[in-house]
Amino acid sequence: MRRFDLIVIGASWGGLAVLRDLLAGLPRGFRTPIVIAQHRSPDSLPEAFLDLLGSYAPIPVVEASDKEPIEPGRVYVAPTDYHLLVDGDSFALSTGERVNFARPSIDELFETACDSHGDRVIGVVLTGANEDGAAGLACIAAHGGVAIVQDPEGAERPEMPQAALDAVPGAHVLPLGAIADELVRLCEGVAA
Repeated sequence: MRRFDLIVIGASWGGLAVLRDLLAGLPRGFRTPIVIAQHRSPDSLPEAFLDLLGSYAPIPVVEASDKEPIEPGRVYVAPTDYHLLVDGDSFALSTGERVNFARPSIDELFETACDSHGDRVIGVVLTGANEDGAAGLACIAAHGGVAIVQDPEGAERPEMPQAALDAVPGAHVLPLGAIADELVRLCEGVAA
């Protein structure tokens, strides 16, 4: 069975609800690290966001920090107003220019994950109102990783998943309720 080192997920408008539902669908003991870039206001309260996701996820949800090693069995969330970058087996934070009007940028996360882990990355693009994540998902697919896109018809905002699908026409297009099962199947070889 193929081994995946990392799952990277991008969401924007409507992301909190879909992330909550996606994480709730994972089994206890899920080992593949998950890294999330969610567009949020720099003024948002990170503790409230983490607490809400953590109350639904069967594995710990933490805010990623600079130079932190990536460990299995965790969900890492990009801090507000920082780009979260994958640097080998750890994270780096950046206050570089906004990408697609966003910091954290989904593209920055996906592209650095692709550079570090190649075909051992799964990229997931969820609801959102811009094109962030499309170029990063294309990078993942071009390097042999798996590209998953939330079905735009079921997304609160279809622009972001549609842009990702336009960039990666061969991506797996799934309704939100099927994404967690697909991640489990890919990473553990079983249905959730």
